[in-house]
Amino acid sequence: MKAVGVDGAILVSPFILYGYDASYTVAVGREFPRTFALVKMIDSTDPDVADVIAEWKQTPGTVGIRLRIDIKVSTQPDDPGVDVAMRAAARHDLAVNVLCGGRVDAAIDLVDRHPDTRFVIDHVGLDQHLPISSRPWAQLDGVLELAKRPHVALKVSGVGTLAREPYPYPDIWDPLARIFDAWGIDRCLWGSDWTRTSAKVSYAQATVPFLSTDRLTDAERALLMGEACARAYRWRPTPPAEGEERG
Repeated sequence: MKAVGVDGAILVSPFILYGYDASYTVAVGREFPRTFALVKMIDSTDPDVADVIAEWKQTPGTVGIRLRIDIKVSTQPDDPGVDVAMRAAARHDLAVNVLCGGRVDAAIDLVDRHPDTRFVIDHVGLDQHLPISSRPWAQLDGVLELAKRPHVALKVSGVGTLAREPYPYPDIWDPLARIFDAWGIDRCLWGSDWTRTSAKVSYAQATVPFLSTDRLTDAERALLMGEACARAYRWRPTPPAEGEERG
């Protein structure tokens, strides 16, 4: 992060490594409270999910929860447990990250059922399971339709994995331009999606194309690379005092 000039990040506990156990994320947040805000995956089938969310809200640095409705999980957006979890998130003013894995229709159903909940759609709403599909942008029209919901933001994360051309991934910009036009860049927030993508895209490779491209103005870059994230999660990193190391 320091090497590419990233001052802070939303640290999402990776489900593929830790499941619903966010203890590692909490430990890192405790060590670097100025740098990271925290999001954990919740289990909507847990009958105590509302209490889990209430307890999570009390964890220092917490800004959101994450719900998985992708192709590897059978949970549906109209599941009663999901309804309980979304109402609890709204009650505790937590953003809900939605990992939908290309099931944009399910994401639309979910956010329409909960107009009082703040949502952040992970990974541009697209299926980014490795190996990547030969048609990685096939669900783009659904992502553009989802943009009509004002209480939703879109995480522009992992897009380097969707590129068919090598770094710095010039072919991502035309579909991203359609996304920015539909969503407004003030509702689009960059994310590295590291560590999931690390075998294919390094942290620097996920970052530098957005910092160096001429497809963004300086004002657009400032929104995409920080301000939109700060607004979506109602959090921003705390600068270190003069002469003090960040952390």
